[in-house]
Amino acid sequence: MFLNLFYGLRKAGVPVTLREYLDLLRAMENGLANFSVEDFYHLARCLLVKDERYLDRFDQVFGEVFKGFESIEMALEEELASIPEGWLRRLAEKLLSDEEKAQIESLGGWEKLMEALKERLREQQGRHQGGSKWIGTAGTSPFGAYGYNPEGVRIGQDGNRNFRAVKVWDRREFKDLDDSRELGTRNIKLALRRLRRFAREGAAAELDLDGTIDATARQAGWLDLQMVPERHNAAKILLLLDIGGSMDYHVRSCEELFSAARAEFKHLEPYYFHNCLYERVWRENGSRRREATETWQLLHSYPADYKVILVGDAAMSPYEIAMPGGSVEHYNAEPGALWLQRLRNVFPHCVWLNPLPEEHWRHYQSAQMITEIMEGAMYPMTLDGLDRAMRALGH
Repeated sequence: MFLNLFYGLRKAGVPVTLREYLDLLRAMENGLANFSVEDFYHLARCLLVKDERYLDRFDQVFGEVFKGFESIEMALEEELASIPEGWLRRLAEKLLSDEEKAQIESLGGWEKLMEALKERLREQQGRHQGGSKWIGTAGTSPFGAYGYNPEGVRIGQDGNRNFRAVKVWDRREFKDLDDSRELGTRNIKLALRRLRRFAREGAAAELDLDGTIDATARQAGWLDLQMVPERHNAAKILLLLDIGGSMDYHVRSCEELFSAARAEFKHLEPYYFHNCLYERVWRENGSRRREATETWQLLHSYPADYKVILVGDAAMSPYEIAMPGGSVEHYNAEPGALWLQRLRNVFPHCVWLNPLPEEHWRHYQSAQMITEIMEGAMYPMTLDGLDRAMRALGH
């Protein structure tokens, strides 16, 4: 019933908001105007109409919705039970203007942020919402969920909102990319073919026409068939894919790349990482905590003639690259920059593919840092970018 009033007012052009509607329900829940339609009329008009120009429209909608209605109390109980849970959860989120966001200052660095979190954990005794200090929901505190802070620790929030967290204190699950996805275009495969190193390996299973002609001539015309191993692309690829977080927005393009690489390269070894390379990588996201591969083992398992393609948006906190313990979801004893440098030392042919448009990279300090570590070998995941990356790997 009350929801019909809300929708009716919106349809009639009265600028009523969800916040005002829930304020009305809260006032009713607290016992205001429970028994009188007239009292409810005045309460609703006070809370829902902010401009006298809309009073006539409100009266028309109210009269239509509550025509012949006598009891408000029963309608309130039904209405509260029917509000979607997602609406109520979203109310906890802090909505700030760009000017308000600019006024909120960070704590001043990784060490101060971690020290403050330890102090809050020691001191806090209960739940908090809407503040600027304690671990809680909404508000501008650096710790908690559904609020805003230039850099903070995300605790108990479902998914990204502002992409500002430098640490996520939750168990996160990622899905594997689908390497059997049918491509809508062959252009990616054509771009990858820039990186071809043909060789003949294995059993002799293909006719060597030139060799057969030469051998037959030497046998005075007696046919002498010559066979050679099948010719194939011998390029060896380590494919390291960033997964989860902001990369969820690029799943389709990454799956197309993954599928094309599977079809094009016989020697393809795919692994996953999150945001930046650290001490572990993994083959399957579902078992990454049980069956991860030590990065040191990866560096010593493949010869230096393997070519490395890293795929990620490079959009993360600079701490994740530069600081021990800076990883958003675990404690890394050594910074990501060190692991990237080790990777480059072992595999001299190494590129980074970025699904973000190239003109957006300058907005991320992390993207600039990784570009510097890669000595400029970061390319956009466009056809032109793929072409340039494959040419760089082929040199």
